[in-house]
Amino acid sequence: MSWMHVMVLAALGLGMMLGQAQAAEVKRPNVLFIAIDDLNDWVGCLGGHPQVSTPNIDRLAKRGVLFSNAHCQAPICNPSRVSLLTGVRPSTSGVYDLNQPLRSAPALEGAVTLPANFKASGYHVLGRGKIYHGKPYTDEWHDFEVKPDARNKQFRVKPISRLPKIRVRDFGPIDLPEEQFGDVINARWAAEALQRDFVKPFFMAVGIRLPHVPLYAPKKYFERHPKSGVMLPRIKPDDLADLPPAGLEITRYMDKTPLNHRAVLKTKSWHEAVAAYLACTEFVDRCVGLMLDSLDKSAHAKDTLVVLWSDHGWHLGEKRLWAKRSLWEESTRVPLIFAGPGLPKGQCSRPVQLLDLYPTLAELCRLAKPPQALEGRSLLPLLRMPSAPWPHPAITTFQRNNHAIRTERWRYIRYANGDEELYDCAADPHEWDNLAAQPEHREVIAQLRRQLPKMNAAAAPVRSAAR
Repeated sequence: MSWMHVMVLAALGLGMMLGQAQAAEVKRPNVLFIAIDDLNDWVGCLGGHPQVSTPNIDRLAKRGVLFSNAHCQAPICNPSRVSLLTGVRPSTSGVYDLNQPLRSAPALEGAVTLPANFKASGYHVLGRGKIYHGKPYTDEWHDFEVKPDARNKQFRVKPISRLPKIRVRDFGPIDLPEEQFGDVINARWAAEALQRDFVKPFFMAVGIRLPHVPLYAPKKYFERHPKSGVMLPRIKPDDLADLPPAGLEITRYMDKTPLNHRAVLKTKSWHEAVAAYLACTEFVDRCVGLMLDSLDKSAHAKDTLVVLWSDHGWHLGEKRLWAKRSLWEESTRVPLIFAGPGLPKGQCSRPVQLLDLYPTLAELCRLAKPPQALEGRSLLPLLRMPSAPWPHPAITTFQRNNHAIRTERWRYIRYANGDEELYDCAADPHEWDNLAAQPEHREVIAQLRRQLPKMNAAAAPVRSAAR
């Protein structure tokens, strides 16, 4: 074979390789990444509250995989989001609280976040709203902007609820057009952006603030939930009687704030607070619908993966607790939906965690391997077959060395001082009966205890007061 023949064949081979690489690049899916703040299981497809109406989230669940047993890594905003976006557990990073910036944590030095990885891997990366808690790290994006939210003016001027000194934790209808709510502004931005042409595949992240406090929504969203007709969560009067001291101590944070159960009962505000959460959840669903409607009409409809998640749950009086900050189901369980090209339709009851999103998207979108070890597991086996075997639990951490292990049947909680709780979630979905002291469950506890994180890192540095 002549030298010229060799060169021609080499050129043809290189051309074929480049063509295959370009074809593979085209086949990588776009990603619409919808992050919702403080949304618990009160959505129609999860059946958390019988009076909620979330048709848009429900239709997304019907066209993809709904993970009905998904849990956060931390029941508080910053550590939950840092964990999801780095793929590292709070117990490994030491990021346990609100005032610990990701980039100040020694264990995360050099870590490549999920948006940064999409950018480095050739995606066009753009976003709006709350993705991180606080600083959005705009260097990780091609296009990111924080918009003001007019709803936050209300509690500074005149609170709506009757709770004294309520301020930011206020709730109720406000006379403000939805176009001035940050969530609608960001959803409309996404709807417009989805109509654009993109040279490269895109990763579009949209953070929705509601139903985070203040629980404000336009008045029309409250019309379906008049005070007299609102159904309250089911409560067991002596639910706290079988809790260990650590379980009581670690969850009493809200007792020191204006939004506490005693104040809610004293002011007879429970029905209004539940109505506000339902109304705000339905307003969130409206924002999701704006984006889905636009995606369905766009050129990207058949090659875009939609991932919808919430950073943690929310209590509305269960176990006499409001907001989050617990290791119980109300705080840890979150909506999680994957829908898009090539994925089946169905529901998966396996215990999964937000920590699994990074490795899942890295595999689906063929992202570069980050320098940090990803501690979650790719959900691709469950996305292919929702009933596939899955021996892994979901693990939630709240502050240092306090963990919950969630399997399909059990929730096991172990606190730093050794106190324990055990709930049979199949027989006791409200987690009313702590079984940890019963001898017949010693072997179950022993098995679950072996799955606790081995590392419990010291707390990462806190944000300087001067910043």
